[in-house]
Amino acid sequence: MRILKSLTIAAGFALAALGSAKADETLVVGATAIPHAEILEFVKPILAKDGLNLDIRVFTDYIQPNAQLVSGELDANYYQYRPFLNDYNKQRGTELVPIVPVHIEPFVAYSTKVDSADKLEDGATVAIPNDPVNGGRGLLLLQKLGLIKVSGKPELTSPEDPLPTIKDVIENPKNLKIVELESALLPRALGEVDLAALNGNYVFEAKLDISKSILIDRGQDGHNVWSEYLVTRPETKDDARVAKLAKALNSEETRKFIEERYKGQVAAAF
Repeated sequence: MRILKSLTIAAGFALAALGSAKADETLVVGATAIPHAEILEFVKPILAKDGLNLDIRVFTDYIQPNAQLVSGELDANYYQYRPFLNDYNKQRGTELVPIVPVHIEPFVAYSTKVDSADKLEDGATVAIPNDPVNGGRGLLLLQKLGLIKVSGKPELTSPEDPLPTIKDVIENPKNLKIVELESALLPRALGEVDLAALNGNYVFEAKLDISKSILIDRGQDGHNVWSEYLVTRPETKDDARVAKLAKALNSEETRKFIEERYKGQVAAAF
């Protein structure tokens, strides 16, 4: 009888452990630090109440979050807009899937040497990101400043619209020297260039005073082309864990957090 009782108790513990493992599921999500990882940290306790443990992996570059999602090291990521995702899928033959838009952050023209674009001297050095999408957006930003003119559409109205490259610059009246650098390095290069086009997340991480930007492009053109998305693989797009995270990221609680935390510098995209 004692043996039978012991076996019954052991079986009970095993079932309890199995139930606990099922209830406490984990979702591994990659993100850049600000604001993406901060927003994920906000929803983490909300998801915990729903039995989902959010394992947040923070990255400092724009390549590894997608590479590790493709390889299965991540279940999802949150750091990119649709034009970047489309280009990644096209260049690498992948099929990563956007789930929900979460926020829109600024893209800025920043300088520590001049306070307006018209004060740039002839032959000044201007830095843009070295990836095709953010670099193209940088060129469009320079066009908005009246510094250059590029062929093609002046604005993106769809994530599928092609972005310009340096080869598409058809007018450069100040003979600007346009250099391409990795996005993460651009804030540190401000002392070596006359102007740089910076992604919002790196502006925040570098603790730059965004109010001193020469131009701030908030991307709010009614089309949400520059909305930052939660992204996953095709086989997990209908995963219940991903659905829970998507719901939390698009909740009114998250909207309020974005509004209060970033004081208008970052906008909800839902």
